This record gives sequence, C-alpha cells and structure tokens, in this order.
Amino acid sequence: MRMSAVTVAVLLAFGVWSAASAAPRLQFTDSTPAMPAGEAVRGAEVYEASCTGCHSLDANRVGPAHRGVVGRIAGTAPMFNYSPALKASSLTWTPQNLNTWLINPQAFVKGARMGFRLSDPQARADVIAYLAAEGKKKTP
Repeated sequence: MRMSAVTVAVLLAFGVWSAASAAPRLQFTDSTPAMPAGEAVRGAEVYEASCTGCHSLDANRVGPAHRGVVGRIAGTAPMFNYSPALKASSLTWTPQNLNTWLINPQAFVKGARMGFRLSDPQARADVIAYLAAEGKKKTP
C-alpha cells in the first residue's frame, strides 16, 4: 500500500500506524455508550424486520449466517467471503463489539462491507440478546 507522507504523518500522529508495523492496526476504544439490557423476544422481532434482508441464523446470504456469532472471531463463519479488513481485524464478537459494529460498521472496521446501521440503542441490545440466545441452540 502506497501512502503520501502527509497520510503517514497523520496516521503516526493519531497512533493508528506504527513506524515498525507493516500495516495499520485497528484502534478499539471504550467510547461506545453502555448498552441497555437486551430482551431476546423483542430482539427476534427487530432481527426479522431489520436484518433478514441480508442475514439469516443458519445460512449465508448477502451477509454471513448469525447463529453462534456471539463469541466468534470476526471473519471466520464457514463458506462466507468476508472483506479483507474484517478477516484481518482479530475482533471477537463480544456483545460490546457487536454493539459498536451495529452503530457504524465501517467506522469500527475500516474497509468493512456492511453499511447498515442500527441506530436505536435498545434495538441493538435486543438483537444482541436474541443472537446470544439463538447461539446456544443447535442448528435445526
């Protein structure tokens, strides 16, 4: 990757690039607001209305299958073609990371393909509670 001197200087100044590294590293901060308690039943409704256009629990579609996503390393669901950025992110999908992702995926992982945002904090918490509950169930 070729960058201008100004770009490198900015990356160094903000700590996103290390002179010793060969690639930018992700910066994870605790700036995401605390999540409200989630409710899986409401989360199922939000998931159906907001997520199933691209995702399902058990099949890859435009986006990867979601069963078992809570606790999974990002970019590792079988048989899905992830962006290089997400594969290289080393993220684990904790509830907090999922919350931050759903606020703005492309800001959280530069180069991510998902553009959808779930702006309502309660809806995010509910969907995450639903995904956590469904992840404990076996695939039908």
